[in-house]
Amino acid sequence: MASRAYNIPNLLTYGRILAVPLIVICFFVEGRLQSSDLARWVAFWIFVIASVTDFLDGYLARIWNQTSNIGRMLDPIADKLLVASILLLVAADGTIAGWSIWAAIIILCREILVSGLREYLAALKVSVPVTRIAKWKTTLQLVAIAFLLAGPAGDAVLPYTTQIGIGLLWVAAILTIYTGYDYFRAGLKHIVDEE
Repeated sequence: MASRAYNIPNLLTYGRILAVPLIVICFFVEGRLQSSDLARWVAFWIFVIASVTDFLDGYLARIWNQTSNIGRMLDPIADKLLVASILLLVAADGTIAGWSIWAAIIILCREILVSGLREYLAALKVSVPVTRIAKWKTTLQLVAIAFLLAGPAGDAVLPYTTQIGIGLLWVAAILTIYTGYDYFRAGLKHIVDEE
């Protein structure tokens, strides 16, 4: 059991969780919430590497037959920690503001609600598989967040980087609503059946 906990796919997941405080530190290098261009680029690259591990851990676990219960539990947690912490950071530092914060709120609320639903259904021994569109939603969220992490530093290299990130975040939020509805529709019949 211990060997499964420390297989390569799980180590990649642990690395993704470790990336969260490293990215947060980049925004607080000067002792307050303010990131230099260099700090933003460091955070961006840590995030890109962490995002690649999101694909790799599941892929390697399947092809090497190294799936484990801890991996199944931690993989979605790592994803949600990464997405939620960065959305909070870019909202706190003003990269997203005004109406754009609603896109982040939609994404965060859906993630919490679907996690609760999955936990409830797991207690009923009901599995809700991840759909292809949900995978696209996650990919789009990660791309949007990468643009937002680059933010003002990215604007100097590619004009409108921040605006592209905000636009992609809204598209991800719309997909988030759609996939959340899908999960609730699939789960609702089990909730009704139990009563």
